[in-house]
Amino acid sequence: MTIGALVSELATLLEAGAIPEARTEARDLIAAVANEPRFWPNLHATAPAPGPIASRARAAVLHRVRGAPFAYAVGRAAFRHLTLDVDERVLIPRQETELLVDLVLEATRAGPGGMVVDVGTGSGAIALALAAEGRFDRVIATDVDSGALTVARRNAQALRNVLRCAVEFRSGSAIAPLVGERVDVLVSNPPYIAFAEASDLPNPVRDWEPTAALLSGAGGLAVTAEIVRGAPSVLRSGGLLALEVDSRRAALVARLVGDTQAFGEVQVRRDLAGRDRFVLATCRRPAPDFPLRMLS
Repeated sequence: MTIGALVSELATLLEAGAIPEARTEARDLIAAVANEPRFWPNLHATAPAPGPIASRARAAVLHRVRGAPFAYAVGRAAFRHLTLDVDERVLIPRQETELLVDLVLEATRAGPGGMVVDVGTGSGAIALALAAEGRFDRVIATDVDSGALTVARRNAQALRNVLRCAVEFRSGSAIAPLVGERVDVLVSNPPYIAFAEASDLPNPVRDWEPTAALLSGAGGLAVTAEIVRGAPSVLRSGGLLALEVDSRRAALVARLVGDTQAFGEVQVRRDLAGRDRFVLATCRRPAPDFPLRMLS
């Protein structure tokens, strides 16, 4: 079978599964599983389709017609300059989160390096992008879910040749894995959708992406508030707190940060769609070293 014939076969299956623009998606799906540019199938339409690629592409189509998002079907997602392995244990990286990385890099460009921690790393997207693009001496990535850490470690191993510094992975909730550390940047894209809002999510998100990485108690603010309360115990004076937040609750998160009395220069920044999406703040008064259990 040629690659062109494989595109036609998969397009027929996708069309039968009510997937829009079936032929374009068939082409993109083959390119993704082959780890090639998206127009590679068109340029090689008369070439024989390698057996492993054809098998993976057919399996991905079956996953796709069952409703899986494209990234889960092919097991890969782009994030900035990186290609990451993803599956149902981790969120699919979003374009908004790429801007969070930009904000951290912009804020730290003139600095001497230092240490950054990514709380709730998921696939490792933020931590690995910062390790690849930043000038940090060390990156720590944490997650409460062991499955997510498995995916993140696999991505770190695959990307080891493009990382400028070591990435260490730790298991635990919020700030708990960071006892005894003093870091220069604490960045996080925590779960921030309220449980009552789950039914409003698009079906592919609600039905396929991990609930623990999407939903949080206290009207969507529970995990964010836990991170904010704990951040002064690990950030150095002058250190950066950078959070991705729900656009509807950005002002509330900024108030939470300000109410700690440990941060100055609290800013709400917008995403590419003009929505309030990020909260940045500078730590001006690190908390004394004490057990994090006292923060509860």
